[in-house]
This record gives sequence, C-alpha cells and structure tokens, in this order.
Amino acid sequence: MPDVLSDFSTPSLASAIKANWKDYYRTLGRAPGAEWHAGPHFTWLLTGLPDTFNNVILETRLPPDGAGEVIGQALAHFRSRGVRRLSWWTEAGAQAAPLEEHLVAQGLTFEAGGTGMAANLMALPMDLPTPTGLTIAAVEDKASLQHWARIVTIGFGLPSGSEAIWLALLADLVFQLPLRNYLATLDGQPVGASQLCLGAGVAGIYNVACVPEARGRGVGTMITLAPLLEARRLGFNIAILQASRLGYNVYRRLGFQDFGRLSHYRWENEFQRSPVNGDGA
Repeated sequence: MPDVLSDFSTPSLASAIKANWKDYYRTLGRAPGAEWHAGPHFTWLLTGLPDTFNNVILETRLPPDGAGEVIGQALAHFRSRGVRRLSWWTEAGAQAAPLEEHLVAQGLTFEAGGTGMAANLMALPMDLPTPTGLTIAAVEDKASLQHWARIVTIGFGLPSGSEAIWLALLADLVFQLPLRNYLATLDGQPVGASQLCLGAGVAGIYNVACVPEARGRGVGTMITLAPLLEARRLGFNIAILQASRLGYNVYRRLGFQDFGRLSHYRWENEFQRSPVNGDGA
C-alpha cells in the first residue's frame, strides 16, 4: 500500500499540488540531458524543451547581500544553456517581495498561471460515454512513446524539434513508476496523450493533449480518466493537476475542484525567442 494522502482539507490539497509538481520535476531531472540543480541559492530544472512548464526555478534562497547579482548569474547560465523560456516560482513569506522586485528588475513578467485542481478518486464518474473506436493503453515501448511525444508536441504547439527532446527525456523514465504515460488511438490513429506521476502521496496528471482534429469528441476526458483509474487501483485517494483554459471543463466533469492559481514569473531569453502556442488538453 503506498503512502497516500487522505486529507481533503483545502490547505492540504493546495500543498499537495505543489509538492507533486516538485516530485515530477525531480524525476525529470534524472533524465540524460536534463539539468537538476540544487545549490545554496536555487533549485531548478532545465530540460531543453522550449516552454515555461519544463524549465523552472522551484526554490529561491536569496543571500542577505548581493541578491541581484546572484539572480543575474543564474539568468546568464540559462542563456549559456540556450534556454528559451522558463518559469520562476515565488513563495509567500519574508523573501517574496524582495525576490519579486529583483525578478521584475531583470525583465521577468508575472503570470497568474493555470488553475490548480484536485479530485477525490473514490468519486470518479463512471458513466461517461466512450467515443466509438477509441482505445487507451499505457505506453510500454519506444514506438508508442514516439507517438506520445508527437501528440504532446502538436497538442501544446511546440516546435517540431521538441519531439526528439521528449523522447530523450522520457526514454529511461516512463516504463516504470512513478511515471507512466498513456496513449489514445481513435480508429487506429494516435490522437491523445497523458501522463501520471505518483508523488507526495497523490496522483499527478500531466501533459494531457489531443491533436486538434480529435478535440471535442471526448478523447480528452477518456485520456485523463485512464491514469486516474490506474492511480485508484494502486491505492491513491487524491489526484491533482494544473488546468489550462482549454482543459478546464473536461477536468470539472471528472470531479476536479479549484484550489488556487499556480502563479509564477516568466522569463524569455531575448536571443532565443520563437513562437509557441499552448493549450494541449
């Protein structure tokens, strides 16, 4: 039986959302080519993907003097690594205001972020219609992982080179827990993707995506439900996720409730900018 969270109070769920995120990032940080850094001032993950969700500063511990210089050095490192964009988390507390002032001074911009949501896995709706011809299975080989990577790349509007980065990141991670990927096929064609991360006592749902031509047909609902049912089978009580604008109503139908915004500051490398359109769910 896993060490699972059973406390459905608002503070507990809000904390679990961010804690599962950190476990997810820590797991990705084990991948070849990823950079997981846990130093005296920062904890961050860089993956090479050109989006803010997969390049993130999770924790900041500012020194009493020279904070601006330390932040500038971190940004210089990100430029040297060719990072295009990243998100910088801030925490409530005494350091929040000075950190935010430094980030704004360095050109970062505040973003409200997606909606943090949580659901009781014991109360999942079981009468949802399944689209005719839809099949969902766990990704168990590299051929299926390649389909998964292509769908997530298309679904989130990432540049075509992102598919190869996904493959390199996940090839050694997703064929055993705590990560598991899911692939939806409709009439034999891959159309949807999702990902499960077990951590912090809850089941995290990540990278829910559909190709544009499959949206509005119930694929997003079913590709989200599959990892939820698996987590419940494994003994978990609570699921968490971050909802995009496009996926929000899907998650509400599955029983997810709002538990705040996952706000952050956004940084873009002015020398590496390229258009990215997001909302894959």
